[in-house]
Order: sequence, then C-alpha cells, then structure tokens
Amino acid sequence: MVLTCWTGGPWCRKRREKVRLIESRHFPGINIHCLQPVLEAVVDLEELTDIETSEFPDFSPALVKILPGLKEHTCGIGRQGGFWLRLQKGTYFGHVAEHTAIELLNLAGYNSSYGKTRVVEGGVYKIVIQCHWPKTALLALEMAMKLVTDLLQGLNPDSPEIEKLERQLAREMPGPSTQAIIDAASSRGIPVTLLGQGSLIRLGTGVYRQYIEATVTSRTSCIGVDMACDKTLTKKILANALIPTPLGEIAQDEEDAVAIAREMGKTAVVKPCDGNQGKGVSLNLVREAQVRAAYKVAENYGSKVLVEEQIFGRHYRLLVVNNKVVAASERFPARVTGDGNNSIKDLIEIENRNPLRGEEHEKPLTRIKVDQIVFNVLARQNLTMNYIPALGEVIDLRDNANLSTGGTAADVTDLVHQENIELACRIARLLCLDIAGIDIVTEDISQPLLAGKGAVIEVNAAPGIRMHLFPAQGASRPVGDAIVDYLFPWQRPHSIPLVSITGTNGKTTVSRLVAYVLRRQGKTVGLTCTDGIYIGDICINAGDNTGPISADVVLSDPAVEVAVLETARGGLVRRGLGYSEAVVAVVTNIANDHLGCDGINTLEELCHVKALVVETVSEDGWAVLNADDNRAAAMADSCPGRVIYFSCQPKNQILARHLAAGGRGVMLIEDKIYLAKGKNAEVLSDIPSLPITFAGAARYNVANCLAAAGALWAMGVDKEDIISGMREFDGADNPGRGCQRH
Repeated sequence: MVLTCWTGGPWCRKRREKVRLIESRHFPGINIHCLQPVLEAVVDLEELTDIETSEFPDFSPALVKILPGLKEHTCGIGRQGGFWLRLQKGTYFGHVAEHTAIELLNLAGYNSSYGKTRVVEGGVYKIVIQCHWPKTALLALEMAMKLVTDLLQGLNPDSPEIEKLERQLAREMPGPSTQAIIDAASSRGIPVTLLGQGSLIRLGTGVYRQYIEATVTSRTSCIGVDMACDKTLTKKILANALIPTPLGEIAQDEEDAVAIAREMGKTAVVKPCDGNQGKGVSLNLVREAQVRAAYKVAENYGSKVLVEEQIFGRHYRLLVVNNKVVAASERFPARVTGDGNNSIKDLIEIENRNPLRGEEHEKPLTRIKVDQIVFNVLARQNLTMNYIPALGEVIDLRDNANLSTGGTAADVTDLVHQENIELACRIARLLCLDIAGIDIVTEDISQPLLAGKGAVIEVNAAPGIRMHLFPAQGASRPVGDAIVDYLFPWQRPHSIPLVSITGTNGKTTVSRLVAYVLRRQGKTVGLTCTDGIYIGDICINAGDNTGPISADVVLSDPAVEVAVLETARGGLVRRGLGYSEAVVAVVTNIANDHLGCDGINTLEELCHVKALVVETVSEDGWAVLNADDNRAAAMADSCPGRVIYFSCQPKNQILARHLAAGGRGVMLIEDKIYLAKGKNAEVLSDIPSLPITFAGAARYNVANCLAAAGALWAMGVDKEDIISGMREFDGADNPGRGCQRH
C-alpha cells in the first residue's frame, strides 16, 4: 500500500521520512504536565513538519485498522471519537505519535489516559505521555513513531509487537503482591517511593518512614528471617516449644539421604534445607530410586538437603501480620484437567496461556514449569507428557502446593479453628517474625491441630500473598491493607509536615526563617535551599539544592521531623515536584527576573509552573500568597486547602475582601505586623525589632517576614515563638541576602 498525498500523487518511498527522537526524560512524580508520572520526549518531525494527516486520505483508515481503539480517544472534545475527527480534519504527526503511543500502552495492559503535544520550534515538538514506567513509555513512543512512518512509506506494517511492550512493562512494574501494598498505602494518602528495579519501596516520610520489600518490613527481625530460612533450625525451635513437626534430618550426601529415608520407614520428603517457594521439593517418595532422584534435584537449590517424613493431609497457609492471622488458604499443586483430546504437554501449554499466569510473580498465578520434578511425579503415576487424560481426569504435576511452581489456592480464612489461629501467632512470635506464612498439613483446618495428626511443615519469612489476593475459590482478602495498617496504624501520622516555598524572589530568606523558628521549638528540621541541604544544624551538602532530588534527601531521612523546601523553577521544570503533598505552600511573588530559562518565556508560563506548589496543598493545609502580587494572589483559585494572604499595603483590596469573608491574613500597618482573622487582628511584632528588615529599610525582607509569619501561623506555631524566632534571626542566619548583625 502506497499512501496518496492530496497535494502531489503518491508518497514516495525513497523519501524515507522519520520522526527523530532528540531527547527524553521521565518525571517519576507530580510535575508541571500532570499530577501523575509522565514521559516527556522532544522529537523532530523533519520532512513531516507542517504536514497534516488530511493530506493523506489513506493514512487515518490504515492506522485505525491496525489500532481500532484510537477511535475511542476523546482528544479535547470531551467525548469518544474526538481524535478520529482530528485525524480526518487534519492534525500534525507529533499529535498522532502521542495518541498512538497511548493506545499501545493501553493494549499492553497499562492504563494511560493523558498526553499532550506542543510545538517547541519549527518541526520540533514536545510529546508528553502519562506512564509510571520510563522504559515502557519510551518503547511505546518509539513503536508509535515507527508505525506512523512505516504507514506513510507504504511498508504495510504488521500489527505492533504488543507482547514486546508487555514484557517490558512486566520487567518494570511491581508484581501483584507489591502492587497490593502500594495500592493500600496510596488509598490512605501515604507517600510511596519505589527504590531501584526490585520490590523495595519506601512508605511515608521522615521520622515516620518505613521500608518494605515483598513482605519483609523495616521492622522484620534479621535473626527471625535467618531462623526461618534454616528449616532444620526452625523445626528444632518448634519442637522445643512442643509444636508438632515432621521427623527428619540433614543428609550429607545421596547415600545418606537413602539411609535416612530407610531408617524412618515412612513416605519421605526431600527438599533443600534453605530453599524457598517450593523449589526443589519432592514428596511421596517410597522407593530408593525416587529418593535418589529427588536428592539430585534438591541439591541444585540449596547448600544442604533435608530428608523428612511426609505428613499426609490437606495443605494450608496461614498469614500472620503483627500477631494476627489475617488470611488463610488451602493450597493445591499444579495440575491439569483432561479434555479427552489433548496430551498432558498440550494441556500445560493451554493452561500457561491463561492471562492470569505469568513468569515468576509478575501476575496472580505463575506459569507451570516443566522440570525434572514434573517428570518424576508423572513417572510415579506411570504417566508421560504424551498421555491424553480422559475428560475431567485431574493430573497432578507436582506434589508441593506453592503458587510459585504453578499451584492454586482457595480461601479458608473463616474456617480456621481459634486454637490454630493462636498457634500460628505463637509460631510467628517464636521465630521473631512480624509477618510470617505458617504452612500446616492437617486433615481439617477447622479442627485443632494439636488434637489431630497434622504438623507444621514450614515457617516462611517474606511469605507470598498472591494466594490470599487472588484465590481460585473463595473471597479475596485485603492483606495489603493489613500490612499497611500494621506499619501505619490508623489515627497515627505517616508523613512529616512539609512547607514548600516558591516565587521569584525571597524564597531562600523565607525558607531559612521558617526553618530557624521551627528549630528553636526543638524540632529536627530538614531544609533545602540555594546554599545547601540541612538536617538540623548540619549542612550535609553545600550548593544550590532546590529541586526534587534534594527534597527526597530530606524526606527519606529518619531524623527529620519537619521539612522546609525551597522549591525553584528549574527543579520543577526539569524533574518535577519531589513530594506528593504540602501542609503549607508559600508563593512570595511572580516577577520576570528569570524569564528565558528552562523554556519559560512569559509570566503566564512561570505562573503555571509555580502554581504547582499551591495545587498540591493538602485539603486541610494552607497556601500563603502575596496579595500585593495579582498573579500570586490568583493562585488561590487552585488551592485545595485554605488561604492566608499577606500584604505590605494597608488597603489591599484582595486581603480586605478575604478578611471580610472570615479569612486569615498577615498585614503591615504603620511598621507593625498584624495577624488578622476576619474582623479581629493582633500585633505580632514591630518592624524595627526584626534585624533582617534594617528597621524597615529593606522592604523586600519586610515582605519576606510577612510570608514567613503566615507560614508559621499556618503550621500552628505559637505567636510568642514566631516573635522570638524572627527577632533572633539576623544576617548570620541569612548569609548572602543583604543582611547584617544588629
């Protein structure tokens, strides 16, 4: 297919036009484009500059034939079909690449709903796509650009390789267990920070912050994990506590394993002593050859091999979180059910195409892996992979019931006997584990274990929680919420108070003054400003530190009780905000001093950037705005919380209307600072007693004092503490800002 151009015959294949990627960067948090993470890419349309889709009547039908979901995109008109109309009427190809990338992300399983495309200059465009995962977003955009240019060149492209995008998405995004914890934290407004490429995340900020990786928390005992990972030691601890466990011992070699099994005279289990996730575990071993084969498998998964008696019954997992059983499951081994037509091999392949199954822990269930253990289990049943099971015939492929080896589970939380609940909690305490998975084999979990023939076969640190979130039968249990509620009990704080100060001039002085007064109250303050990062009185990094990286340094420090962040234009534009919510946001003023930097060329654009700190104030927080600056004052409309205006003009009409409506304000009248609420006002301080104002001569610092007083008032600082702190603060505390000691 060669696409025809309205203006001059077929689009010539020899031209080989491309949309060239110049640069890209990812914003991992709130940013000037969106309150969600985005990819920002700069592309050059080159020969496609100023050319619209309407010039190629065959292009749009060809594109939506490959990606029919594009017809559902709203694109600014507020209803489905908006983008399709734009394609037909004519739109530029940067815009087409944006929507194509979004549709590819949606097809890959990521719900992306925001994008925008803007001209930088000439044929250079900035494309923004909402996506948490930078490599996935960039791959989607590259695939989109290739698809668009291939169509224009008449190359008859196949459908995009969505599986390639799915694999990249699976590599970047957390697994379902970690995602459940992230979702639980996010639903409570707890800040979540992903660290590295694994499952380690930070929840909360400052003195309240907690870490969690899978289900190991920053409160989990290292010794407890070590004990649980040593199955022999775990059995000894439980046996000493009179809790039933299987008989068994460590085998020194294969011959020893055979001898141990023979001496026990029971059906044997062979497994790695320090293994996990059911890897290398073989059950139902009754013959010497089976024990030898099982030993060879187990030694590949651990430094020692354990041989023990098999406990017969049903397999259960009880999840203990903070001394409470929050969920229980009955677990079943990987198995297939015959249809009378397909072999075991084919049935496994069919089941592995189940969209709920994925590699390792990326999806609710794990794909069934065919390994030597599967062959051994089938051989014990006198079966091979080519056997065709009858309709409804169930074939067990493994003996162990771990989800990580392809098993499934049913919820039995409501069936667990109270004595078994108490036993599980006791076991977690014995092993010093705050979160533990207790594996029990018994005939009936609704009957007391100690009165029957069952046993505790394992205790798991970092237990998987997929079985409780996605049971094949029964109710899903909110175990992610239980873990988050343990780390952050309700009615207790999860984040430190945060003050964010922006504006064109005065940011540094206001930041230093606010931090100074808060330190005088005995708080450990994390301060970022143009001369460094401070934890308490210590500068840990000198230089300009007014961006999101510096903010994260403060918010991740467990000593910090309150954060005061100078938030500059450059950091906002280049990297985003650096936090999720502020208790107080201050806007000192909006001026043209720094126009022309970071692509910000007008005051309107600067207002759009600076307003981000106001838009992210908490609902019970405050924005402290300069009523003498119309642009700063107008940001009140975008504040989710309340507003305090400050003004050096006694008759400022914005402040007057605000006070008349019962609002708060900080105002200057006859060289005195007043705190006003509605019709009531009280003197805070006279100006001459504030050293940084030069007895009122430094009018810029008078305004800065008003802003700082407003922020401290919003923070709930006592009037006396505000006065005494501001009167002590002088040039030594504010170097480089035109101040001297009086």
